[in-house]
Amino acid sequence: MIVEIRSQNPDRRAILEVVNLLNNGGLIILPTDTIYAAACKINNIKALESFAKKLGKKSNQTNFSILCHCFSQLSEYTKPISNPIFKLMKQVLPGPFTFILKASHKLPHSFRETKKTIGIRVPNNLIVMEILKELGEPLLVTSIHNNDLIIEYHTDPYEIETIFGQMVAMVIDGGMGGNIASTVIDCTDNTPQISRQGKGII
Repeated sequence: MIVEIRSQNPDRRAILEVVNLLNNGGLIILPTDTIYAAACKINNIKALESFAKKLGKKSNQTNFSILCHCFSQLSEYTKPISNPIFKLMKQVLPGPFTFILKASHKLPHSFRETKKTIGIRVPNNLIVMEILKELGEPLLVTSIHNNDLIIEYHTDPYEIETIFGQMVAMVIDGGMGGNIASTVIDCTDNTPQISRQGKGII
């Protein structure tokens, strides 16, 4: 199922339909300010792992991130953030950046068994922000490419529906997506390091 939601003025009824699917354990594909991603509620990590496995990704090698609506929500899922790193995040978020931080105990135990860190995003995309606002909690996401050496991101939502529609409850058509992923900043040490240069420029 594909549902069109305007990126500039998201329809509230459509947003509530998405939130209802998520609350009932649904896995969706949605636009962000960078690339399209598969998403679910944090407590539904098994669904996202199953999706990643179908793409040929190994669970211990799959990068999961959480999309947050605000900084107070973000801080619940990470260990305490130092002032310099927090100031950096405030400068560039919302935006096309993923910050790698040490995960807190609020993340599902099954997640923390294999991963001690988590990627944090506050995307500059009104559709996602409205979903997050109504949901009241972050979304767990992963990109929808396979494990090929050369990563090609799908940008057309109707192409995405054709390829992945049978694997998810809904594909949100938020317009053409990007083909450049977020810039990843590793903040697990005292000094932030760019581990992947993407769309975001500091």
